[in-house]
Amino acid sequence: MNTLKGQDILDGSQFSRDQLDLIMNVAEDFKRRLENSKGLDLLKGYVLAALFFEPSTRTRLSFETAIHRLGGSVIGFSSAESTSVAKGETLEDTIRTVDQYVDLIAMRHPAIGSAVRAAQIAEHPVLNGGDGAGQHPTQALLDLYTIRAERGKVDGTTIVLCGDLKNGRTVHSGVEIYKHYQCKLVFVAPEQLRMPSEVTEKLIAQGITVEETTDLPAALKKADVLYMTRIQKERFTDPEEYERLKDSYILTREMVETINPRLIVLHPLPRVNEITTDVDNLAGAAYFRQARNGVFTRMALLALVSGKIS
Repeated sequence: MNTLKGQDILDGSQFSRDQLDLIMNVAEDFKRRLENSKGLDLLKGYVLAALFFEPSTRTRLSFETAIHRLGGSVIGFSSAESTSVAKGETLEDTIRTVDQYVDLIAMRHPAIGSAVRAAQIAEHPVLNGGDGAGQHPTQALLDLYTIRAERGKVDGTTIVLCGDLKNGRTVHSGVEIYKHYQCKLVFVAPEQLRMPSEVTEKLIAQGITVEETTDLPAALKKADVLYMTRIQKERFTDPEEYERLKDSYILTREMVETINPRLIVLHPLPRVNEITTDVDNLAGAAYFRQARNGVFTRMALLALVSGKIS
């Protein structure tokens, strides 16, 4: 049963296990169907607004690919400077206007909570493509799909999350989803970039096994999946602090082959230098397959919130 019809996709905590399994199964079905076809007509006539107030490559283009593969079309922008926002228009008025033109809205914005503000105004479903250092639920869903595709299962997986966990919206959404699969979570970060304490405490209160450390090699020994993230320069107000922290963790081929050759490596991308390029052709280096999975997962979300799947 599709309980996502007409729903906004705003936060990793909004999903039940049944909804997550439904999204995964629909995404897998779309992947199979696209092996024999360039596209479907499930959302023929539908228009998606892709409103990207903040830079994006994978999220924006995979949303646009997803709606095209489903037979729909897209309008939108990739820079707020090219819109009436540059003239002083509020987010609320932008959403009120765009909502008159489309059936679905995918949005990225630098302010935490911006997607919730948009959803409170829009009559059509809003899908959060990242709100500052807040949430990025569609990324977390494609990460979940990738873990399932790479391992064959998600339940009981030990996931090491490494890098900027303070500002990392992908990990903030991800842990809310992984808890439904009783994953063991290991947080690796410099002290200044630790996972927010309220997130960690909430997980522990819900019975999730959580470990915090600054020692990446030690964490890799117990990992099934490593989720690397970059140190996000754009989230720092102090350039000197960024320079001190930017190279805190760098994954190399030698580390993987020496410590854990069976490791599956994920990254939401873009990377800077936190994964060396000699890791790319290892069997477990899944981050570009992960990017491709964004199309199938976002197709599933668009079809489900549109109510085109019962």
